[in-house]
Amino acid sequence: MEILKRAGMTEGLLPVSMVLFFVELVRGAYLGSFLPTYVTNGLGLSVTTVGAAVTAHFVMDTFTKSFLGHLLDRFSSRKVVFGGLLISMFGLFMTYGAPFAWLVIAGAGVFGIGISPVWIVALSTVKASAARATQMGALYTLWLAGLGAGPILLNFFLDKGYHLSFWLMVAFWVLGWLLSLRLADQTISEVETPSFAAQFRALWLRLRTMRPLLPGMMLQTTAASMLVPILPSYAAHHVGLSYSQYSYVLLAGGFCAVIAMVPMGRLSDRRGRKWFLVGGFAGFALTLYALTMVRSLRAAILVAIVLGLSYAAVLPVWNAVLSYQVPDDQQGLGWGVFSSVEGIGVMIGPILGGRIADLYSETGTVVVSATLLGILAVFYLLFPFSHLIRGRRRRS
Repeated sequence: MEILKRAGMTEGLLPVSMVLFFVELVRGAYLGSFLPTYVTNGLGLSVTTVGAAVTAHFVMDTFTKSFLGHLLDRFSSRKVVFGGLLISMFGLFMTYGAPFAWLVIAGAGVFGIGISPVWIVALSTVKASAARATQMGALYTLWLAGLGAGPILLNFFLDKGYHLSFWLMVAFWVLGWLLSLRLADQTISEVETPSFAAQFRALWLRLRTMRPLLPGMMLQTTAASMLVPILPSYAAHHVGLSYSQYSYVLLAGGFCAVIAMVPMGRLSDRRGRKWFLVGGFAGFALTLYALTMVRSLRAAILVAIVLGLSYAAVLPVWNAVLSYQVPDDQQGLGWGVFSSVEGIGVMIGPILGGRIADLYSETGTVVVSATLLGILAVFYLLFPFSHLIRGRRRRS
């Protein structure tokens, strides 16, 4: 709570930020620890089932954003988020004790549905001000903290059995679900909204006018998610790390990203956002290239630290820039559509990264990811940054 107040957040964002924290804590625990071990060891199903379940989760999360965003423009945040989290909890129960692979996959997909409205409400609650990036940084700090803490916490309980681990996730989910009752009982848009079709046509025109943002919306998520299927094996085979050493590397990068998110957002608000965006993408690219030459734990931790700082530099600025493009009367659908566009990269990336690794090598996947991020850095360096924030004027 205190970190959000210091970042200049309004009281209205405090409840949804805590809901977001618990939701992402459970999602991280579920996807990062529980699902891979429980499905293969507990249910005796294949690793392919795990991959399909993770894909189903993100597909449902991505493709329901626009529709749920429209609902948030029509109905109160409290009702939509409360109902969505209830549906997602049903998805959790579908996967526990599931006798068939298709039921696990379906449950993971249903679990992804209710997460979307939490994010849309949180993003739309960030108020227009000079501290826009600072507020985004505080919000994403909680996201990273929850997402990272989930797998670490659950790993301690997995040694004691799947039953205890599952009910621990349910308990945290119920806590977030009950906290959603503190959300505002009103729509997230500031004015009366037009029909879904009219909103979508208007947003399609806006997407056409904001073409300079589209490369970043898709390429950054594609480049990052390309690394998901290969990083653990790359760390073991090419860097020579054990699984426990790899965990230290992840903790180092995640810790630096979390503690730097708010300061980076605050600095970008004061010093200018363009150079944080360009510098962050460039830092990503150069550090990933350096990763191909890393052969020790110390060097890997150093790379992870720079990657974490680069992520903290990009994320608040990027979402602050996006916020200029969301109209007051389309907050829900607007953030939903933009998040869906970014989500396409999340779905494409793992498939592309795995395919490149199969055809060439895991190092090839790292190089392609670094190249995409380097292209983004050059693009936004040369493009007039003022065009990216020439969005609509919010009503006072």
